[in-house]
Amino acid sequence: MIRLLAAALIATAVALPARANDSVLDAWYAALTKPDREQLSALLADDAVVQLEDLGLEQSRGDFIASMDEWETAVEGSQIRHKTEKTEGDVSTVLACYDFPDNDILMRETFRIAGGKIVESTQVTVADNCDAY
Repeated sequence: MIRLLAAALIATAVALPARANDSVLDAWYAALTKPDREQLSALLADDAVVQLEDLGLEQSRGDFIASMDEWETAVEGSQIRHKTEKTEGDVSTVLACYDFPDNDILMRETFRIAGGKIVESTQVTVADNCDAY
């Protein structure tokens, strides 16, 4: 009986960070689709780093929010579908399909989340379409 209770407690403790990360990520992709600069800013830690590996670019929180003017034009009429592939501790890996009006792209995005805020995000292209989503 005690072993079952201990196993249940461990399973719950493992699931809680994953659910917390999923909540942050759901809010992230919803805000990114609009784009809602205020919400995105609230979801990023003050010292957050966003790495766009395909472009060899690293952005601070301020740089990322400033890029939303350009992103707003690109994302108009688009949808972003995402699903968490795995969560280990404070790191979640997400497969995200960016459905733009004229094309789509499949990305793998890794987020380190602490205290309900994104501390680090790394993005890399998986495919030039979302067939594998």
